[in-house]
Amino acid sequence: MRTNFDFAPYRRSTVGFDRLFDMLEGNVRNELGDPYPPFDLEKIDNDSFRITLALAGFSPDEVEITAEQNQLVVVGRKRDEAGTSERYLHRGIAARPFERRFQLADFIEVRSATFENGLLTIALKREIPEAMKPRKIEIGAPANDGGRLPQIKQQAEA
Repeated sequence: MRTNFDFAPYRRSTVGFDRLFDMLEGNVRNELGDPYPPFDLEKIDNDSFRITLALAGFSPDEVEITAEQNQLVVVGRKRDEAGTSERYLHRGIAARPFERRFQLADFIEVRSATFENGLLTIALKREIPEAMKPRKIEIGAPANDGGRLPQIKQQAEA
């Protein structure tokens, strides 16, 4: 069974989409990797999202969240506690170190993070700058030059 997709034909016929294809290829590689820790991704409304990671066995001080440009990184590392290995007869709760990366679309910002009952919840919000939002352009009346469009004058080079 083939698990990868060849984007080469699309790369040849597009300009400026290299980052998009790199992200798609990277996500295919990541999905085939370690699925730990499990997570939910929710769309609250058109501009609000929530990521919930199941982090049983971790405490808030053992988890680090970093928001980089278009990427959210969640890293967890358990502290070594002396004498815990002799105390447990069986350890079924996975508490191994992890690093989970999420690609964020443009203008997605991390709003908050909460940790409750072994679930880490990260709230995200799309904040589009005013300059990037669509705006309506009013059509004005032509200038008092008989309705002609202004002529572009070219200067002769000396």
